[in-house]
Amino acid sequence: MPNTKVSDQASFAFASKRPRLTVIEGAQQECTVALEGDDFPFERISDVAEAESWRKEINRPIYHVHKWWAQRLGSVFRAIVLGAFTPESADIMDLFYRTTSLPGRTVFDPFMGSGTTLGETLKLGANAIGRDINPVAHFLVRNGLAQHPRAEVLRIFDEIEKDTSEALKAYYQTKLPNGRLADVLYYFWVKELDCPDCGGSVELFSSRIFAQHAYKKKFPKSQSTCPHCGEVNEVKYDDITAECRACHQTYNPQEGPASGQTATCPHCESAFSISKTIRGSTLPPRHKMYAKLVLLGDGTKQYQRITDFDRALYEKATADLARRPNAFPVVPITSGHNTNQAIGYNYLYWHQMFNDRQLLCLSMLGSRIQKIEEPALRDLFMCLFSGALEFNNMFASYKGEGTGAVRHMFAHHVLKPERVPLEANLWGTPKSSGSFSTMFAGRILRAIEYAENPFELKISKGGATNKAYGVSEPMGYDISGSYADFSNGKRVYLSCGDSSQTDILSKSVDAIISDPPFFDNVNYSELADFFHVWQRHFQDTDKLPTTRSSAEVQNPDVAAFTDRLGGVWAEAHRVLKDKGLLAFTYHHSRSEGWSSVLSAVMHAGFQITATQPVKAEMSVAMPKLQAKEPIDLDIIIVCRKRESCGASVGEMPSYLAKAEKQVARFMGAGRKLSRNDIRIILMGQLIRVASALPSESDALEMLADRDAEVTEAIERLHKLQSKA
Repeated sequence: MPNTKVSDQASFAFASKRPRLTVIEGAQQECTVALEGDDFPFERISDVAEAESWRKEINRPIYHVHKWWAQRLGSVFRAIVLGAFTPESADIMDLFYRTTSLPGRTVFDPFMGSGTTLGETLKLGANAIGRDINPVAHFLVRNGLAQHPRAEVLRIFDEIEKDTSEALKAYYQTKLPNGRLADVLYYFWVKELDCPDCGGSVELFSSRIFAQHAYKKKFPKSQSTCPHCGEVNEVKYDDITAECRACHQTYNPQEGPASGQTATCPHCESAFSISKTIRGSTLPPRHKMYAKLVLLGDGTKQYQRITDFDRALYEKATADLARRPNAFPVVPITSGHNTNQAIGYNYLYWHQMFNDRQLLCLSMLGSRIQKIEEPALRDLFMCLFSGALEFNNMFASYKGEGTGAVRHMFAHHVLKPERVPLEANLWGTPKSSGSFSTMFAGRILRAIEYAENPFELKISKGGATNKAYGVSEPMGYDISGSYADFSNGKRVYLSCGDSSQTDILSKSVDAIISDPPFFDNVNYSELADFFHVWQRHFQDTDKLPTTRSSAEVQNPDVAAFTDRLGGVWAEAHRVLKDKGLLAFTYHHSRSEGWSSVLSAVMHAGFQITATQPVKAEMSVAMPKLQAKEPIDLDIIIVCRKRESCGASVGEMPSYLAKAEKQVARFMGAGRKLSRNDIRIILMGQLIRVASALPSESDALEMLADRDAEVTEAIERLHKLQSKA
């Protein structure tokens, strides 16, 4: 047994009693570590991660200062880091709630994304190196981890508010019947097309109900717009007949001219294809403003129809925008899997996703942020500005009452044109959602508060969730932009570029912990360009107009993905110490997803020593809610350098036995697994065994030969779970 020392000085404590430091020293990686052990507490970690996932922006705000995709859960990566540096006998859940320190250790994440690995590493007292090929990821992590003195941040916000808020809010006002002005929280718009047969205007409503409560059966009151005169009428969510209070004509609020991919003209009753009609034009569909939600002087909200005042105010914004030079980025949208849907609606430039008022007000706000003298603070507020873009465009929509009002444009992980978009008040009010001012409080100040006093979630025996303070060191770092600077004593080194080529010293990293992209999932760079073109516009940099790169790992072609992921793991092999650990989270529902990751690992010179299932992404993610067999789990794939662990296949059926035990542990903890969840547990154990075979071809052949066996085991275990 190597020299291992765990200085045990404290037990768990809440905020009122800060525990003393627990220091983990010694070369634990020369023996089996907790992350590789059969007793790694993945089910208990998953319970904590589950609690985190429901309000991830509150429970780990430091990673949510800006949008990123496939964000993994901080509690999972805290456990991974702890498990990578503690002996197999260590009690991970006990250490999870201690002020644990890993002095002198260095963790590298070559796919840093939103920075989860880095933040959890730093909270545990180790050093962190992060790299990502996407400049938007690099920008948001740098802002999330940097030190931002609260007083200075508040001072800058107050200055921005003083200089711009009234000018911005003036474009989001309406005149009440008594002649007074009131703030508008949201404007409601609908796409319009000209009927191919008669030329009449067709509003693409699928329903005339445009606002209802999230719990509509409990709160049935809804809002509808009259198809005859445009008046806003209160109806029940399931009414099939309504009488307009203005024109007194009746209509069915459940019906609209649009149904699926077809629309019916109300003038000539001709049915036509929506997409074909759009493709017959050269411009995106036009929009009509039909309703608004007004904040009255007494603090109540009221839905109203659009008036001449509202139309005139919008026309003023259009005229003011025309007089503003270089107001917004004019950058074409490049064809891609996640952009073609928007291009099919004739959105050919990124700025076409905004209306004139949004472009004007964003230009005014961005120009003011551009004038901030301190670079770190300028970047922080540009990060906030960039995040606000997600909620202030014509691809956003209305959630309704009872929840956050604005459904951001990436709710479906694609650029989906919205037929009934919502325009929010950019500066906002205390009752706004998705505005610059409310996001400042909800993202920036919340992240600063967390950095000052981080906490972990702890599940009590009764099921309640508590916040455990004092178990992590405060955050906020002087970030190095070069490896030389990092080597001279700084704790964080961030860079942007191809992770298959780095300037990190060979055999200098203790662990590589990451969450790589999937080859056939959401293409991050295609979507990140939405933010990047605005960041580039106001930062006066020489950055390229796109975040796409020929070197990025994510690729729909399996061979290309495998080759590029293998290139990153080969570089990981170079920089990792001989007794170091490579651990990454992964899941996939298709066989080629597993064969590709196995090939990449083996080709880079690694062998898989353990696989641990654990709670994956947010429980409320839209793609998960829509899936028939949703994947709720990730597999933590733990690897060692092949030459350091000695290839040994062991007993071939062992993968089934270990997988069955892991499924049983989840069943015992009360977690229901889908067939795809069971599949990834089985496949994780199968690639572990396969990776010990003498050659990559032998390993891939084994995977193919076990396909029927895995399918049978999935059904057997799923039925067993159903009976439990």
